[in-house]
Amino acid sequence: MQEGNKILSNKFGYRKMATPSTLCCAILLFLFPLQFMATTTPSCPGDCEPIDADDNDRFHFAQNLEFLEAEFFLHGALGKGLDAFEPKLAKGGPPPIGGRRANLDYLTRRIIEEFGYQEIGHNREIVRRTGGIPRPLLDISSQNFAKLFDKAVGYNLDPPFDPYEDPIKYMLAVYAIPYVGLNGYVGTTPCLKKFGSKMLVAGLLGVEAGQDAVTREWLYKKGDEKVEPYDITVVEFTNMISGLRNELGNCGIKDEGLIVPKELGAENRTTSNVLSADPNSLSYPRTPQEILRIVYGTGDEHRPGGFFPEGANGRIARKYLYNDQIRGL
Repeated sequence: MQEGNKILSNKFGYRKMATPSTLCCAILLFLFPLQFMATTTPSCPGDCEPIDADDNDRFHFAQNLEFLEAEFFLHGALGKGLDAFEPKLAKGGPPPIGGRRANLDYLTRRIIEEFGYQEIGHNREIVRRTGGIPRPLLDISSQNFAKLFDKAVGYNLDPPFDPYEDPIKYMLAVYAIPYVGLNGYVGTTPCLKKFGSKMLVAGLLGVEAGQDAVTREWLYKKGDEKVEPYDITVVEFTNMISGLRNELGNCGIKDEGLIVPKELGAENRTTSNVLSADPNSLSYPRTPQEILRIVYGTGDEHRPGGFFPEGANGRIARKYLYNDQIRGL
């Protein structure tokens, strides 16, 4: 697709993954036959495996994504954000950059408005049970989304991608956000210690999964449509966004577009992919460091950017920034 432009993805939109090269991988050479190593990419601790943290810190990390979703949905549907509804939830954090009302049809606006109200509830419950964190500085501007989509397709789109311009572009931008939060809840659930924490994450995960399913179904119905004015279909955009997130996360395929090769489809029997899931149709997990690499857009949990220009908040996220400062980067 788009020959002549430097797109790094194959025809399915999945980019080549960089294989982590760390000491643990070298140690594995002594533990497994060389023939096995030739066909297997090990997952190295520190890059792709869970971290140690208490339950509250895990929810505080997740609240960064809940803030991002709340602001993007509320601004897109209503032209105003969290401060217009429950400003105390922001705990003094700065308002987001660049949010505005999107040009949506009636049905899409109702869906996104409901999503926005749901995110208010998510933030309220996290604050009630754990104390919460201040809202981080968020960049939900059209310019930031334009950079993200340029990176996904591998060249500068002309004109720049603007999620607020029409329903298809807005829903493609929605595709780029809630799924990452869903992965985070799947990844953190086995690490929770308290019964109350498990109940909370179950409730949050159910709604996040529903939002992702509604978004994917909405886009699936329009899969073959070209996204004006680009010569790229909705399906192609989803595949390229998923490919970029896999590349930034740097832990293999945990994200799939709306159409996939059969070897990635459910039971290897279908190319349709309304829900993204692993070979046993289970949701993919992601660790906090993977999520930071993706939402920062830098592929490095120590280097903020993207949706979080000054970094995410909470003990887990700030720990990585603090480590970066120690190294003088």
